[in-house]
Amino acid sequence: MPINIQRPFYTMASVNDTDAEISLYGDIVQEQPTDWYGNPLDGQYIIGTEFLDDLEQIAGCKNVLIRLNSYGGDAGVSIMIHNRLRELARDGVNLTCVVDGVAMSGGSHIMCACDHVKVNPGSLVMIHKCLAFMFGGYNADELRETASGMDAWDKAQVEIYRRKTGLSATVISHMMSDTTYLIGKEAVEKGFADELLDDADAPPIAASADRGSLLVAGRTIHLVPGMRLPDAIPTVEASAGGHNPGLDDTNTNQPAQTGNEGGNPMTLEELRQEHPDLVAQVEAAAVANAANDSDAAVQAERTRLQEIDSISSLYTAEQVREAKYGTNACTAQELAYRAAQEQARIGAAFLDSMSADNNASGAAGVGASPAPEGDDKPATNEDRMAAGEAMAKKLFSKT
Repeated sequence: MPINIQRPFYTMASVNDTDAEISLYGDIVQEQPTDWYGNPLDGQYIIGTEFLDDLEQIAGCKNVLIRLNSYGGDAGVSIMIHNRLRELARDGVNLTCVVDGVAMSGGSHIMCACDHVKVNPGSLVMIHKCLAFMFGGYNADELRETASGMDAWDKAQVEIYRRKTGLSATVISHMMSDTTYLIGKEAVEKGFADELLDDADAPPIAASADRGSLLVAGRTIHLVPGMRLPDAIPTVEASAGGHNPGLDDTNTNQPAQTGNEGGNPMTLEELRQEHPDLVAQVEAAAVANAANDSDAAVQAERTRLQEIDSISSLYTAEQVREAKYGTNACTAQELAYRAAQEQARIGAAFLDSMSADNNASGAAGVGASPAPEGDDKPATNEDRMAAGEAMAKKLFSKT
């Protein structure tokens, strides 16, 4: 029986006996939001209870396509929908998600439930730690209890992302703490998505060995001397006959003349006019290359600060602050070395100070106490016996 469920901001419909399609456009909520008077609020809402009831009707399909555009919403409802979709997957349903717009916060949970995720170059995926809205007065114990509960929600989110991406829990936790936004290409690189939807007819391109020429579907385009192609474009060795293996083994046409018959190299503007799409692609690759370098630098700086934090309890706040942000900022290893040097300097100064005090006191010139007069001759056993008998007589004579 055909299925055709039409809600205000999502639909579920069977395409045939085995396939179904779901469109999810809206915020994820437990129930319809209302104002103070109980009137429904305007907005785009995916209501959890309605969604799960409707999902039962397509549970028998073998292939389900989910088209998604959601800024997220209720974490509990998002995780519940994720888990229900995973149950369908374990029952043999093939789940595919296409991110038509954004998959942010709770929307990313639904996305990650799918076995195959497709994103557009302009799609946006966002993950973050859960938020709590609190009103009123609370003591420290109550706030800690709330924070403990939020930690549990975050751990649940980490498990969702870890299963999908294969990244470690530590990496994902840091990404959530930073509230990480990923465009389509980045989502694929990090494992949140599996396929980048793009122009399937775009010609394959590569760089010559000296990176001074572009090889496009078997044709060679020489660049202005000194202009170097970005490393993001792969290098292919061209054979002596002009053949470009790996690009187009059937195309052996020579490049078309572009007004440079006299042998002068093509300028960038001429290249832009002759091949605007290709220039745009090269420039985009250069920007992406620079962005990757920037990402690596940001990650290195984050690692440096984390390593300093891990040993910060061993040093003063001033030492840690200087190592992190001072004019002579350094790594955790350098911080430990500097601190050891400072302790050695303090210890040497302390010993020097003690030595100076000792010299100033004149104690070195003071000799030992002289022995009492008449005691130069050591007492013999007979002397000690006589002294003892005299002391005994003296004591008994008093009784």
